[in-house]
Amino acid sequence: MLDAMLEGQFAAVSAVHAARPALERAAVAVEDRLRRGGRLIYAGAGTSGRLAVQDGAELMPTFSWPPDRLVLLMAGGQAALVRAVEGAEDEGEQAAELAERHGIGRADALIAVAASGTTPFTLACLREASERGTLTVGIANNANTPILNEAEHPVWLDTGAELIAGSTRMKAGTAQRVALTVLSSLVMVRLGHVYEGMMVDVRATNAKLVRRSEAILAQLTGHGRDKVHEALRRADGSVKLALLLLEGNSLAEARAALGAASGDLRAAKEEIETRRERKRRA
Repeated sequence: MLDAMLEGQFAAVSAVHAARPALERAAVAVEDRLRRGGRLIYAGAGTSGRLAVQDGAELMPTFSWPPDRLVLLMAGGQAALVRAVEGAEDEGEQAAELAERHGIGRADALIAVAASGTTPFTLACLREASERGTLTVGIANNANTPILNEAEHPVWLDTGAELIAGSTRMKAGTAQRVALTVLSSLVMVRLGHVYEGMMVDVRATNAKLVRRSEAILAQLTGHGRDKVHEALRRADGSVKLALLLLEGNSLAEARAALGAASGDLRAAKEEIETRRERKRRA
């Protein structure tokens, strides 16, 4: 049984690999909306909803994605995150209310996830978002289903029948988890939240993450622990700001460069170098 289950997990990852072109197109489209100030919205019910919510929630500590630019639409609300809420996935009429409450509109991007591709709540969220001009990405495990047919960017994960019939937490769930992870991570990389493979926007909310921030800075700059610690202190815990300080920039210069680059560290460094070159020529 274990062999069969594990083979199913490998098949799930293969299904995501087969969907690579669709994931790439979706990521580029989502990036464009977010780069212009839009919000990232996840919608789902049951297992698919919990996986979607988990992916969205992880963007905040990993990439410091602003909580006010993240909307999580889960059938049944927060209670459904830890237990099944009977009938929640069938409440399609709730979608319009949620869209109105959150002010979902043209600037935003929505990712709707449903293994069946027909879940009423998730489909209603996608349709309501589409009517409001929101960019829509649909992720489903069944072909030719409404969520795929109606999304601007459909992502079909062809995982086939489950070893335990109907248990979408298995192959379908694994494929969704992987697809969501690579999609959102690619978007965050393209938005500048990663530098040299490092989580330079990590939010140091505990001792472990403080140590990780210091390790990132030490590796990127070659400076020792004391200098790194002091730079982080001056930067109020911002790895990006601390890195620019360790490279010899003043606090004001570093903040100005990051502000001009919308937080993109690579662009900020280029901005600083451009300013220095102008001064040398002058």
